[in-house]
Amino acid sequence: MRPYEALANAIVEKAAEDYRTALKYSYMHPGDRKYSEDVSNIEKFFNSPWYALLTNLDADFLMENIKVRVRREVRV
Repeated sequence: MRPYEALANAIVEKAAEDYRTALKYSYMHPGDRKYSEDVSNIEKFFNSPWYALLTNLDADFLMENIKVRVRREVRV
């Protein structure tokens, strides 16, 4: 793997981790706007040209997969 590919993968992985964390806390604390804003901002990243430049992974698929896993964890 080339260094720039490793960096691109690391950026996407970190965004996915951050999205999972933000969703989890958003579900656990529905009245806290900070977490819902974090979720919204990360979703904007996943739907941005920058994300598309970094990876070919379908953003909607990734977000839905993370949502399903988080819902199972917090039983929403």
